[in-house]
Parts: sequence; C-alpha cells; structure tokens
Amino acid sequence: MDKFSFLNAAHTAYFADLYDQYLQNPDGVEPSWRAFFQGYDFGSENYGLDGEIIEGASAQIPEHVQKEFHVVKLIDGYRIRGHLFTKTNPVRERRSYSPTLDLQSFDLSESDLDTVFNAGEILGIGAKTLRQIINHLENIYCSSIGLEYMYLRNPEVIKWWQEKLNVNDNQPNYSAETKKYILSKLNQAVTFENFLQTKYVGQKRFSLEGGESLIPAISNVLFYAVEKYGVKECVLGMAHRGRLSTLVNIFRKPVNELFSEFDGKDFEDEDIDGDVKYHLGLTLDKTYQNGKNIKMNLVPNPSHLETVAPVAEGITRAKIDNDYGGDDSKIIPIIVHGDAAIAGQGVVYEVAQMSQLNGYKTGGTIHIVVNNQIGFTTNYLDARSSTYCTDVAKVTLSPVLHVNADDAEAVVHAVEMALEYRMRYKKDVYIDLLGYRKYGHNEGDEPRFTQPKLYKKISKHANPFKIYSDKLIAENTIDKAYVDGIVGDFKATLEREYEKSKGAESSKVREFMQERWTAFERKGIEGILKTEDTTYPKDKLENISKVISTVPEGVKFLRKAERILSGRFKMVFETDTLDWGMAETLAYGSLLEEGFNVRISGQDVERGTFSHRHAILRDEISEERINLLNTNPENKGEMYIYNSFLSEYGVLGFDYGYAMANPNTLTIWEAQFGDFSNGAQIIFDQYLSAAEDKWKSQNGIVVLLPHGYEGQGSEHSSARIERYLQLCGNDNMIVADCTTPASIFHLLRRQMKRDFRKPLIVFTPKSLLRHPKAVSSMSELAKGEFQEVIDDTINPEKVKEIVFCTGKFYYDLLAEREILNREDIALIRIEQLFPLHLEKIQAIIDRYPNVKTYAWAQEEPKNMGAWSHIVQRLDLVKLDVYSRPYSSVPAPGSSTRDKRRQKSVIDAVFNID
Repeated sequence: MDKFSFLNAAHTAYFADLYDQYLQNPDGVEPSWRAFFQGYDFGSENYGLDGEIIEGASAQIPEHVQKEFHVVKLIDGYRIRGHLFTKTNPVRERRSYSPTLDLQSFDLSESDLDTVFNAGEILGIGAKTLRQIINHLENIYCSSIGLEYMYLRNPEVIKWWQEKLNVNDNQPNYSAETKKYILSKLNQAVTFENFLQTKYVGQKRFSLEGGESLIPAISNVLFYAVEKYGVKECVLGMAHRGRLSTLVNIFRKPVNELFSEFDGKDFEDEDIDGDVKYHLGLTLDKTYQNGKNIKMNLVPNPSHLETVAPVAEGITRAKIDNDYGGDDSKIIPIIVHGDAAIAGQGVVYEVAQMSQLNGYKTGGTIHIVVNNQIGFTTNYLDARSSTYCTDVAKVTLSPVLHVNADDAEAVVHAVEMALEYRMRYKKDVYIDLLGYRKYGHNEGDEPRFTQPKLYKKISKHANPFKIYSDKLIAENTIDKAYVDGIVGDFKATLEREYEKSKGAESSKVREFMQERWTAFERKGIEGILKTEDTTYPKDKLENISKVISTVPEGVKFLRKAERILSGRFKMVFETDTLDWGMAETLAYGSLLEEGFNVRISGQDVERGTFSHRHAILRDEISEERINLLNTNPENKGEMYIYNSFLSEYGVLGFDYGYAMANPNTLTIWEAQFGDFSNGAQIIFDQYLSAAEDKWKSQNGIVVLLPHGYEGQGSEHSSARIERYLQLCGNDNMIVADCTTPASIFHLLRRQMKRDFRKPLIVFTPKSLLRHPKAVSSMSELAKGEFQEVIDDTINPEKVKEIVFCTGKFYYDLLAEREILNREDIALIRIEQLFPLHLEKIQAIIDRYPNVKTYAWAQEEPKNMGAWSHIVQRLDLVKLDVYSRPYSSVPAPGSSTRDKRRQKSVIDAVFNID
C-alpha cells in the first residue's frame, strides 16, 4: 500500500504552504513535516551518493502533489533568482545566468501551463493556472524592479517582503496627481542639465543625465518620510554625480549663485578659499503644502567620494542622541553612491559594519546607487568581482532593490518600499538605480575612446522625462501642451536666474548646519593663542574623585578593579600626585557637571590600550557595563564611550561628523596606537585640516594619538607628528604634545570652554602614563591653566644652552641631566606645537641672559617628528638640532638598537663622546 496515499485526500494548498515555509526556514516547520520534506527533497534529486537511483519518498508521492511541490520550487526560484532576469538595464543586454527560470529547471513543462495549482495561494492569488502564476511572478520579480531579499534569514522579514510584493504585482498604481509630480521633478532634472550643457559647454558638472530619476526618488522619499512616518530631519551624503541638480531641485539652492560659481567668480569672504561647486553642502528647512516640516542637510563632500558616508552617519547619530532623545525614527540618513565607488572603496564596508553597532547605529540607512555601469573609463566588468556593485549589502543582510532608472514610477515605488522597510525594521536598505552616463566622467571627457558601442547606443536613447511623458500622454493623464508648458516654465525660470547672476560680483559659500553654530565665532591665530579660564573648584574635583573611586551600592567589581578605584582615591586624598588617567577623567567629569556631553570612541577606549582609563567597569556577576562618571548626581551632561570595531577611516569619519553636528559635545577619537591613524589619512587631509577653509565648517573633534619611543619597533613608536604639523596652516587646527596630567586636563577643558571650535590633535603618552615624575597636584588642576610652553626651574644665570623639546623625550633628557648634575642646559617644553605661542617662548628666552646656543631635541629621525616644523616656525633664534639620523622607518625593530640610538641623541645633547 502507498504509504503516502493520505496525500490524495488532503488539500494540496496546505502542503504547498507548508513546503514554502520549509524552503524558507526549515527549522520553523514541525519536525515530522520537516523530515518528510527532507526525504522528498532527497528523493527528488534522483541519485544517491553512490550514483544509484533512489526509490525514495518522491517516487511514492502522488504525481499531482509532486507537481504542486515543483510549482512551489518554481516560486522559490523566482524569489531567489528572479533579480538575475529582470528588465532593469536600460542600455545593455543582461549577462546570461544559469540555471534559468525555465520550466524544465523545475521538472515542469509547457503541458502544465494551463493546469490549476493550489500553490498560487502562497502568493495570495488563490488557485491559478501555472501560466497565471508565472505571469504574476514575472511582474513581481522580473520587470523594472529586481529584489534580493531571500538571504535575510529572518522569516518574518522575508514574509513581509513577499506580502509587500504581492500587492498589485509589485506594479505601482499612482494617482494622476502623483504622476504629474513625478514628471515635474524629472522635468527639473532634465531641463536643468540641458540648460547647463547649453550655457557652460564642456565645464565640469558631473551631470545626472542618464540617472535623472534620482531627483524624484529623493524628493518622494523625503515627502513620504514626513507624511507617513513623521520624520523631522534628513542627512544626505552623496558623491558628485547629480549633486548640482540635487542642490537646486531639492535643496533649493539659488540658481543664480550656482551660475556665479560656474562663471568662476571669486568668493566674497576673503578669509576662506572655498571649494568647487560640486563639493559644497547646504541645509534647508522645508515646509510642504500640508504644513509639515523637514530639516534637510546635504553634507559637503570632497573628491574622495565615499568619505562622506561615515561623516553623514556621525551627524545623524549626533542628532539622534542630542536632538531626538534617542528616537531614530525622527531622522533618516540617505547615502547616494556611485557604482564604481561603492564596489571599490573599503570605507563602504566599514560603514556597513557600523550599522548595527551600539556606538554607531542610526536606525538604518537608505543607500541609493546612481549606477552608470562605468567608472571614469573603467567598464564594470573590470571594476568588481561581485555580480552587483551592491553586494556589500549582503554583509549586513540588507535587502537590495535593483531598479531601471528609465522607469520613473518603478523608481518611486522602490524608494517607498525601501523607506517603509527602514522605518519598520531600523536596518539598512539599498537601491541600485541602473541607468547610464550620457557624457564622460566629466563633460570635457570623450567616453567613446573606451566604450564606443555603448555610447553609440546611449546617443540614441531617450531620456527618462521623454519616456515618462510619452507614457502619460498615451494613457491620457496629460497632453503634449502640458509637457510643453512645464518645460517652458522651468526654462524661463533658469533664464531669469542666469540673467540675475550676471549682476553678482562674487560667489558665496553658504555654511552647512549654520543654526548649530550661531553661538560660535570663527577665530584666527589670536583667538587660539588667547588664554582661556579652565580652572575648576578643588572641592568639586574632590567630589568627582569620590564618585569615580567608589563602588556603587549593590555592585561587585573584580578585585583588580577595586584596587584601581582605591588607587584613584589615594592619588587625590593621600599623595596629591595625580597621573594622566586621573587628570583626564577629572577633565571629563568637570565638563559633565558644566553641562557638556562627552563622547569617546576608538579601539579599546573603554579600558584604554594601555589600561590607563578604565572608564567602563563591569559588574562581576551581571557583567553590566558601569560608567562611574555617569553616576555623579551633579552631572548636567552625559558621557558616551564606545569600543569601536577595528577601523580608523570609518570611525574617525563618523566621529568627525558627530562633532560637526554637536559643538557642545567633547567628541574624541583615540587611535589604538598613534601610527594607526594613517588608515584615516583621507579624513585628516580632506576634513579636519581643510573643512573650515573650504566650507566654513568649524569642528571641535579631539584626536588622541599615542606616541613615544619605548623600543616597540617601527609600528608602535611614532604617531607621525610631522604629518599633522605639515597640515597646519593659518588657523586651521591645534596640535599638542603634553608632558603633564595638568596639561591634558586644561587642554581638554579649554577645547570646550572656548566660543569657537578647531580640531585638536594630541600626541598622548604610553610610558608616561605611569612615570613617577609625570604627575600633577590637585591645585595645578583647580587653579592652573593650559601652558603652551613650560619653562625650566633651574637657575637661569648658569644656563649656556636652551634645548627645546616636547613630550616624553623631555623626561629622558631630564633623567640624564640629573645623573650628570648639569645646570648649564635648560629644557624648555613646547606643549602646543601649533600654533606656537611665540610671545611666551620669547619671554622664556629673555629669562636666560648667558645662553650661547639654542637647539631642538627630538627622539624621532631628523626627517620626522617636529623638527621641520620648528625650524620653519620658531624663528626667534638660530636653532641646532639633536635627533636620530634621517631614516625611512620611524624606529628599528630591535629594542637594543633602539636604545642605542636613543642614547646617542641624549649624549649629543649633553656633549658626551
């Protein structure tokens, strides 16, 4: 007797639905049914491991039931692989993929096309013929939108997508009003680019032609965000392609100002050098006709295209933390990528890995790729190994919607679904907008040199506005007169603005997020060198000390942790000798009491790479994270400190963005070792050192870079002081190398107490963290101030040589001077390397009447360290130099050789043969 005969009497729709569930999530199916389906799948493969035919479960299942299972597999095939067979490419034929979605691949044939299958019920269309089922699947998965989502693993999310796609066969059904709005935004995009091409032939603008549907995409996602979800703000980071159109047609940048930039007019502000037009950002408060508002921020971006992604995420997180009380549903980050950049730039992966981490998550990002299918001149086949440029999305199990950029309604439909997914699941979603690039990489480039066939086809291809307007005319939504009218009106507007621009004598740079910075002034060297009151009452510092040295009630710390707290207490209340870690912690504590927030992130910052901070301690039993600074009842601010993932570029970019949006938060990024910061060199070069001069953007980020020669080899000695000093010009940032705990205390407090912001680079110690002489008293913290230069304490009358130095090397020289009992050499510490406080240095020089020679001493090779900076900037006296010889590496790998070289420099300072 057929042991599966019971299947004849059962409703096959039930089996189809159950089998569908099994295919998506085997573990979610009742065990006996799971075993049955496993047996069926095993048997349906026909062959065993030894090559023999298996007479298994599938051979005994009634044929009509087997066919239902085959149809379910067909449906599953479309869900998994349908995106490979779409009509999403407007100018290229798709590559061939195997296996196909042909019937034969699922043990079905054309004779089955008119057979009714209950499997249609799992699609929400009821029992239908196979032909109808396939038509439904083709509409959903193989038309203008191809969706990748079956790898998401979460059955609930997969089901949500399937139910979403089943509505209207994934074909949008917009009202006439919505269609006209979409057309109007396409008109703006197309007419704007045509106008620029006419007026400014050959000028770089990185036009959007071929991807104009980006404008209705962004415009509609913002409108839906406000209308449906109550979103209050958007942060948009984007590359160059289409940026000018976005500025004008979405962010309402005055077009006459853009035309002045095209004319190359100088900037009205003599204090800034500005930037090219397609790098600039803008902030806009927009009110829709329904009275609802949204704040829109387009982040300035350099030519390193993907750098803006972590910066935009950092801005978003800062606003979530400080403006929206942690509610990430009130703000949306949108990142617009190029296809070559998203596939080729490593920072994209770093940003993807941030997306669900506690210190960096922003409630999900909408990623839109303007996919030209080409880089500068590089064909996509040479630009990536992955099938899609968006395959980085799979790292975080993010869905991807591939959309034909020529199908405007499909584009808007896709962004609607993407927005709903983001708002519902608070995760990233990617839209791959497949279009083309009408001209070369820039408008002066000839693309036919490298892609002659493609560009022959592109030259004959209608733009999205023409395609969509023809469609709307054909369906009687509009007529030709309507089209001519909206085109003519917008052209007339552009002409008026063009004429207006001729009367302007200069260009202007509009400040980004200007409302954030109304309480802050832009200051030059004089402001940086001005002394700031950073004192803090001793009794308050003592109260903070008690908080950070006391185990909270009901908490059990490890015994070693309790010893750390005991050591803190002794420093303050017994020995009055505070180390670096204690002074740093008191700086944070005092700022928190004054109402500032503190954010620190980086690799291992909670404990500190060198175990000096211990900002986060863990309950031994519950492993709860406890930040003792946040337990202070006197706090008006809050401290956030996060161990980052193993990234420099992405994390520094994120924290730079965070500081950009929150001038009243002390935002710190700390490198694990200072030399690792070169992994983030683009952020230093394009943002920290240059943003104020390019974009009028102040930023108070603090970068802590451990530095010092302790024989740890070439990789962990030098933070490359010379590189940061070389970036210093005019008044752009501050560089310090402190030698005392009091210095770091006042330096950090000064950073927040000022009425302006500059990036601060601090070369922090390693061995000095526990050096017995690198200590300060409570009075030095309570009543002192940051000293840009620290004088020696020896008798000035006896001094014959002044040696300027900085950082740890001071203590090495001091130790040798004490051994030799030399009183003829004064050691002057330069705590602030940029800008040098020449007035204070001169005053110190004047204190020593009998000096014959002046020198700079450093432990770094001569071509590294601060020497090249000092010799250019410290021009008060003629300087000699004591250093290691020129070298291609910062330090040797042998600790013995390192000590020998270190001693040779010290010996040279004291003239020891």
